Amino acid sequence: MKTATVKILKDELKHKNTNELLELCLKLARFKKENKELLTYLLFESHDEESYILGVKNEIDTLFEGISTKSYFFIRKSVRKILTSTKKYIRFSKKKETEVELLLYFCLKLKNFKPSIKKSPRLQNILVTQVKLIEKILITLHEDLQYDYRLELDKLE
Repeated sequence: MKTATVKILKDELKHKNTNELLELCLKLARFKKENKELLTYLLFESHDEESYILGVKNEIDTLFEGISTKSYFFIRKSVRKILTSTKKYIRFSKKKETEVELLLYFCLKLKNFKPSIKKSPRLQNILVTQVKLIEKILITLHEDLQYDYRLELDKLE
């Protein structure tokens, strides 16, 4: 089966009535967990970005607390999983401020993680890569926000 483009889907959705659209959304929500999470964000959390960010930060805290510290292999695997989850929440929001704030928080948690990541070059590379990404995004933000986030970024380094 060939997947239709977004434009074709948009044109087709214009021809559906409200009940048909509702049914399609519910089918999407039942089909995949990520669709349900996105729909939850759009319906309940998109109007209050601050509480959304706080909720994601709480989840990051919980995930970092659950990391098995038996070996750096398990730590690396868990950190990559947390980063993937964080990036998913960033994609839901699509706001650069949210992206910078969540990535900064992730990097801060990673840097302060015990045992220290200094013994693992791969974990250090994850941190360095995310810091570079934050710096790239900072350039696109308003000057006041750049200054505030730059202060936080400097605390990391």
